[in-house]
Amino acid sequence: VQLQASGGGLVQAGNRLRLSCMYSGRTFSRMIMGWFRQAPGKEREFVAAISGSGDRIYGTDSMKGRFTISRDNAKNTVDLQINNLNPEDTAVYYCAKAHSDSRFPPIVPDFLRWGQGTLVTVSS
Repeated sequence: VQLQASGGGLVQAGNRLRLSCMYSGRTFSRMIMGWFRQAPGKEREFVAAISGSGDRIYGTDSMKGRFTISRDNAKNTVDLQINNLNPEDTAVYYCAKAHSDSRFPPIVPDFLRWGQGTLVTVSS
C-alpha cells in the first residue's frame, strides 16, 4: 500500500497549485485522509483532513480560505488546492492516511501512513 503525492513545483506568489495524492490500496472510501506540510527548518504541520465519504472537512483556522481538500473515491485520490500562494507556503507537502479506527475530526497521531511528499517552492 502506497501513497504517492504529486503536483509540486516552482510557482510564483499569487498563483494557485493543485496537489494530488493517489492511494494504491483498497477500501479508500473508508479512510480519513489528510495533508500536512513541512517547511525548511520547521516541524511538520497539519493542513487539512477529509472524511472517507468526503462530506466532512477539517482544517486549522490558519489554513482556511486558501487551502481546499477534496477527494475522488472512484480514482483513489485526495487533492489539495492552494490558492494565492505566498513564499511562506514553501514546504514539502505530504498526504497521509489515518488508521481505520480514527474518528472525525482526526488528531495528528491518527495518521500512521505517509506518502513521500511533494515539494512546493513559491517565489516572490
